[in-house]
Amino acid sequence: MKLIEQYSGWQPEKMIAQFKEAVAAHPDGIVIMGHPGEGAFEALVDDAFSKGIIVTSGNNPLPAIEATYQHLGFGYAGAELYSGGYLTGQALIRAGLQSGDKALVYGLFSQEGRRKSPMGIVDAFKNAGLFVEQLDISPEVDGDASLCIPVLTAYLEKNPDVKAIGTQHGNVTSNMMAVLKAAGKAPGDIKVGGIDLSPATIEGIEKGYVSASFDQVLYLQGYFPVLQIFLTKKYKIPGLHIDTGVGTVTPENISELKPLIEEGIR
Repeated sequence: MKLIEQYSGWQPEKMIAQFKEAVAAHPDGIVIMGHPGEGAFEALVDDAFSKGIIVTSGNNPLPAIEATYQHLGFGYAGAELYSGGYLTGQALIRAGLQSGDKALVYGLFSQEGRRKSPMGIVDAFKNAGLFVEQLDISPEVDGDASLCIPVLTAYLEKNPDVKAIGTQHGNVTSNMMAVLKAAGKAPGDIKVGGIDLSPATIEGIEKGYVSASFDQVLYLQGYFPVLQIFLTKKYKIPGLHIDTGVGTVTPENISELKPLIEEGIR
C-alpha cells in the first residue's frame, strides 16, 4: 500500500483544498477529518464516490455523510466529540471543583463540528453547579496556539476567582502550563482539563498543572481509517464506526502510560 500524507495545520479551508487535490489524483481511497463540516464536504464526497474513490473519516465525525455512504466504506474512527468534552469536565470536577466555582471553557465554539467538544465541558460544569464563561478560540490561535498565552493570562488577571479552565484544543492544552506560569499560578491553583498527549501536556500533567487530558488515542484515529480503506477495497467491508475516546489521563495514571506514549502508540 502506498500512503501519501498531507498536513493541513488544522485549517478547514486547507483541508478542502487538499481533498480536491487528492480527488484529482484519483487514489483508491482518501481519509479525511471532518473539521470543515458536512456542508463543505457533502458535494465533494459525492463526487469522490461517483469516481470510485473510497472516502472515510477520522478525528471529527460527519454523521450524515457517514449514514449515506457507510455501505460503501465511509466509517469513523475517533471520539464522540460531545461525550469526550463531557468526560473531561467530569474529570475536572472530580479533581476538586465544587458547586458555585467559576470556570472558563476555551473552545472553538464558532466551528460547526468542533464546538461539540467544548460544549460537553460546558454542560458538565453547569450540571455540577459551576458558573461557566465561554471564550471562543480565534482563527489566529487555532493556527498558532502559543498565541493563547497572552489571551488567557489577560483573562486570568481580570478574573482572579476562576477555579478551572477547560479546553478541547490539543495545541492549546500543550500551552496551559506556560499560561499558568505566566500568570503566576502554582500547580493546582487552577484546575485545567484539556485533550491529547503532546510532550508539553505530559509534562504539565506530571507537574500538576494539568489535572486531566482527554485521551482519544490519536494513533488509532490514524491507523483505523487507513485500514478501513484497505478492508473496503479488498473485502468490501462497510464503514466501521469506532469510538476511540473513552478515558482521561491524569497525574494518577500518567506514569504507566508515558512509556507507551513515547513509543508513539498512545
